[in-house]
Amino acid sequence: MNTAIILSAGSSERSGLKFNKNLFVFDGKTVIEHTIAPFLKVKSIGEIIVAVKKAEIAKFEKLILPLSKKIKLCVGGDTRTQSVKNALCLATGKYVFIHDGARPFMSEKLIKKCAYMAVNKGNCVPTTPLTETVGELDNGQILRTRRKDLLSLQTPQVFETEKIKYAYSKISENDVFTDDCGVYCKYVGPCNFIEGEKQNIKLTQKQDFLNLLPPKTGLGFDIHTLVSGRKLILGGVTIPHTKGLLGHSDADCLLHALMDAMLSSCGLKDIGHYYPDTDPKYKDISSVILLKNTLKLVKKQGYKPVNATFTIMAEKPKLSPFVDEIKNNLAKLLDVKVENIGISCTTFEGVGDIGEERAIAVNCVCTLCACI
Repeated sequence: MNTAIILSAGSSERSGLKFNKNLFVFDGKTVIEHTIAPFLKVKSIGEIIVAVKKAEIAKFEKLILPLSKKIKLCVGGDTRTQSVKNALCLATGKYVFIHDGARPFMSEKLIKKCAYMAVNKGNCVPTTPLTETVGELDNGQILRTRRKDLLSLQTPQVFETEKIKYAYSKISENDVFTDDCGVYCKYVGPCNFIEGEKQNIKLTQKQDFLNLLPPKTGLGFDIHTLVSGRKLILGGVTIPHTKGLLGHSDADCLLHALMDAMLSSCGLKDIGHYYPDTDPKYKDISSVILLKNTLKLVKKQGYKPVNATFTIMAEKPKLSPFVDEIKNNLAKLLDVKVENIGISCTTFEGVGDIGEERAIAVNCVCTLCACI
């Protein structure tokens, strides 16, 4: 029986997140759930020790303990080194696999390859070749560069448990280590390595997490009747005309179509749910205010708009003279470049309510990207 140690007690400062990056959700699961999954499939691993912050013990207990009886938690330290030492105190397996909690793409195959090497050679470290030259710094300047005989190290790093425990017991206050291979090499001996996996990246920077969330696209549509005695407002811009759009709010059907497109792309309900026409507080309200609130709803889902395109269907008035003004206003409201707003105008050639100047309709397609 072997032990896996998964380190999840870091500060996550470089991620740009305001919470533990191991709790970030993508593809329906947290990072730590993805990370644990391949270890659960390896029969030779009899226990999985996850090191977490003391303040987050309850969160992790609820999240991962139900996954398997193999899993147990330990309190991590202020440094990676201390977290490993704490976890090693609980390790009972013959070999120990020490893995970063923020490496959720490692395969079961890699675990087995590392295990095979460790059993035959005593230890194993997965690596990838460096593709760029490394510079050695001193006093803010590059002294020398090299790439030959250098490797990029990954986890899981596998060692005989008693030997890595011994290595960690020898660490002094002056030692600074960023991985377990360094500890082992200094206090026990050299490490063996195998080819790691390109996809076995460590989630570190803000962009790493943004890349996990694909863009989303939503479709919105709205139509309102034209009546006398109302202002005609489209995209937050008042357009001179003898009629305006009838509605509980200002009836800006362009912004309504935009809001529905954003909401639907995130799997949220439509604007009628959030701003019902039975609620007097929305009577004659500006749709710009509703749009700003909708942007907040979407941002709570971790997304923001990056592109929107509209088809305005109206017989009259002629809208092309106002397109640039509408685009500029939308770009300001959405905080996007004006070239990311597209508007086309079309008539219905006298056909139906739109063609007979009794209504105006708008189609919108909006694309959102992840934001942190």
